[in-house]
Amino acid sequence: MRSFGDLIDGGVGVLQLEGIEIRQDDFTLRADLGIVPGARVAVIGPSGAGKSTLLGAIAGFVPLAAGRVLWAGCAITQLGPAARPVSILFQDNNLFPHLSARDNVALGVKPSLRLSTSEAARVDQALARVGLGGLGARKPAQLSGGQQGRVALARVLLRAQPILLLDEPFSALGPALKAEMLGLLAEICAETGATLLMVTHDIADARAIADQTVLVDAGVASGPYPTGQILADPPPGLRAYLGSV
Repeated sequence: MRSFGDLIDGGVGVLQLEGIEIRQDDFTLRADLGIVPGARVAVIGPSGAGKSTLLGAIAGFVPLAAGRVLWAGCAITQLGPAARPVSILFQDNNLFPHLSARDNVALGVKPSLRLSTSEAARVDQALARVGLGGLGARKPAQLSGGQQGRVALARVLLRAQPILLLDEPFSALGPALKAEMLGLLAEICAETGATLLMVTHDIADARAIADQTVLVDAGVASGPYPTGQILADPPPGLRAYLGSV
């Protein structure tokens, strides 16, 4: 299978959803928009509008009925999920319960877990970066919810992909821990220059981390809009969903 590296040699670029259309039974979602390099974008909208579906299409898990996904001017629509320049983090963190925290992170380097000395050192450095130094031998069940989220972020950090997709990864956390994780995420994005799209139902999260917002509503993903602007004067569908913001 071809990888993104076969198509383009590094660099940063615009993420474009060029006339895409997703059809699932009687559901249709369309998008025609671009995200600038390094942007931090909240993806918001009513429940069931297709926010997670949009991320799935960018990652390659959801097929397109029409249109193209491009990165740095290069179409990646034909690439499978593993070959796209994307890391995706779900709400459940996608940790394997039978593997240690270190091995869960190491999957981001080499699925076989047969690491060289330098690769193993990178895994330990990533764990230390997210505040889990010395905890690499623990299984997920031996870690708190926040620590499990940090393991998942360490894996994302290690993969070093230019597009980072998050699907409500911190929704189960309390306010203080969520704020801490959002701060860590912002630091990682600043350090790596990754382009972030994060689905959230929490407007406070959008305000905290995202300077731009994509609105998914009534079968269309539109934007990006300045976050403060769209939350201050939301369109009718979003206003009805949010109530008072």
